[in-house]
Amino acid sequence: MGHALSVYTVAQIARIVAPTLFEAIVGRVEREKIDRRLRAFGRRVVERTRMRLTVTGAERVPLDRAFVYMSNHLSHIDIPVLYASVPSPTLRMVAKTELFRLPVFGHAMRVGHMIEVNRADRARAVESLRRASALIADGVSVWIAPEGSRSRTGALGPLKRGGFYLARDTGTPIVPVALSGTYDVLPPDTLRMKPDMPVDVVFGAPIPIDGRPMEDLMSEVRDFLVTHVKPRASGVGAM
Repeated sequence: MGHALSVYTVAQIARIVAPTLFEAIVGRVEREKIDRRLRAFGRRVVERTRMRLTVTGAERVPLDRAFVYMSNHLSHIDIPVLYASVPSPTLRMVAKTELFRLPVFGHAMRVGHMIEVNRADRARAVESLRRASALIADGVSVWIAPEGSRSRTGALGPLKRGGFYLARDTGTPIVPVALSGTYDVLPPDTLRMKPDMPVDVVFGAPIPIDGRPMEDLMSEVRDFLVTHVKPRASGVGAM
């Protein structure tokens, strides 16, 4: 069943990619349609895996402005979980450049205004943050994993500064998000998904920027994650 769930998830991604590319060809890409597809994708994956999803704190997030969402990153399954639970009506993600090189899928990501980051090329990384800034100015919330990549153990890694620069330079409040349980649904280095797993998503109150030092912002986000990410059953915790 685990591999079948992975195949199902890939099929759901195709349900987003195909109509988005068609709309790009005919010149009728609409943000609201992409928003609906992304949310439906998240909800279908959560339902099919029989994930026992608990969402806490979404009511803390106003719906009338954009935010920079920052979460820990445990698994590829984090993405549908976030789309199933983030309260903001429009959310786009910062993703590594390797995903944008994939045929068809990468083009659909660009059409859908996902944000490419090439960590090996500083100039291109800075340009990516500029594009993210333009989206935020247009009312689009942005998700970024400040660890930079998935945890290989479930433990929280060091936080990188890029997303914090984005929030600071645009004056956009940060919403910290603690994810627990997704590692066990789809661990690294496997395509076998586990059904019926408990997953918790905890949203913090938006953190205002207000000219605060970068180190303060990073510490507040890290403290939230350390406090709210639950230890794995195997004993590997957020620390």
